[in-house]
Amino acid sequence: MSRKLPPLNALRAFEAAARLKSVSRAADELSVTQGAVSHQVKALEAWAGIDLLRRDGRGIALTEPGERYAAALAPALDQIDLATRRLLASDPRKGWLTVSTMPSFAAKWLVPRLSAFRALHPEIDVWLSTWWNLTEGRDLSAFTDSDVDLAILYGDGNWEGVSATLFMEEELFPVCAPSYLAQHPLKTPADLAGATLLHDEMRQDWRLWLAAAGVPGLDPERGPGFDDSALLIQAAMAGMGVALGRSALVKADMEAGVLVAPFALRLQADLAYYLVGRPGTENLPKIKAFRDWLMDVASAEAGGKITPAAP
Repeated sequence: MSRKLPPLNALRAFEAAARLKSVSRAADELSVTQGAVSHQVKALEAWAGIDLLRRDGRGIALTEPGERYAAALAPALDQIDLATRRLLASDPRKGWLTVSTMPSFAAKWLVPRLSAFRALHPEIDVWLSTWWNLTEGRDLSAFTDSDVDLAILYGDGNWEGVSATLFMEEELFPVCAPSYLAQHPLKTPADLAGATLLHDEMRQDWRLWLAAAGVPGLDPERGPGFDDSALLIQAAMAGMGVALGRSALVKADMEAGVLVAPFALRLQADLAYYLVGRPGTENLPKIKAFRDWLMDVASAEAGGKITPAAP
């Protein structure tokens, strides 16, 4: 049976305008002009002989036939998108594996290990982007509409419209440079009253650690702050003060001896790292290879413990 299909560009323009309730936003998403979107929608209406949109000075609204058509188009285009991604991912010679994560995790954990993945899978080219930081919010529509194949996100894993698999938990504990510890002896957590506390965006974590350490009277808000955890760690290594280290991010620096942990107390973080992707893409060859490698590395390193520095 032959299919009765309108031009694909007209379908994409109408679906985007209907979903976003805006011609201008549809044009931005499709990287075309507003005039091009309007032209494609009008061409679709002419092809069907049915009005799909109502236009007035305030914007656009769907007609009743337009509502029904848009509701049917969205899942159909999603299926085409998924089928295309599967097709491209099934051939290791085509395309990149695009991975996104936070800048701090990329710099301190992922990039130093990527050469090992490259050695195992030289046929897979990883493109790493660092523009996701979603410890708050539930709407990952920007992710699902992007070209990212897999993201490593920090949060509680409760995001809508995506598949999220627990990847790595972490512990929180104070760290500083050996030179700072030599000049500011820290024998007990109470000694932090005389230290400079360093902060990243998760400033509440110091409060939680100090409470667990039994130091309620110390002001956890004082001290310089940084909007990226990698910068926080760099400041601690430079002897600027004491940072609340995250086990995944400080492991290498502690093994290298450029950071030390003055105290034994480690606090389990409420949040963790998750592997996040579109539902149904987990077993695509490139994505599965990278996910399996990540899980193997995390599992192999999970048993490593860092010994507190001698007072």
